Amino acid sequence: MALHGPILCVEDDEDDQFLLRATLEELRISNPLLFFSNGIPVMEYLTSTTEEPFLILCDVNMPLMNGLELRQQMQLHEEIQKKFIPFIYLTTAANPTLVNQAYQGSIQGFYKKASDYSTFKEQLKTIIEYWQNCLLPGSMQR
Repeated sequence: MALHGPILCVEDDEDDQFLLRATLEELRISNPLLFFSNGIPVMEYLTSTTEEPFLILCDVNMPLMNGLELRQQMQLHEEIQKKFIPFIYLTTAANPTLVNQAYQGSIQGFYKKASDYSTFKEQLKTIIEYWQNCLLPGSMQR
């Protein structure tokens, strides 16, 4: 995890992409934002870049490669695992079975997207602040 690395937003809905971008800008989050509409281009990015993302905010239901499949693929790649990228689901889809499935993939959080803006903004603020203050392997200066 790199504190100033990009935030990867994996979301297929353009309205939700706009909302994520606007909210993070309003929160004055300076990390670059990279948007992907499904897991396939995320895997291509992660396997080809030397850049270390700050975190991944991921929807569950997407075409081609959904969020659960993306997480499974990430866990198969040792080099991706060594980057210690926090993986958080931020989705409208939430039920006990799905939450259990998600946590079997060693995720770092599962949030049901709030339906009102102020609560959604607070969710994002909580996620970002937590990971800005959390120590992970490789995050400390030597």
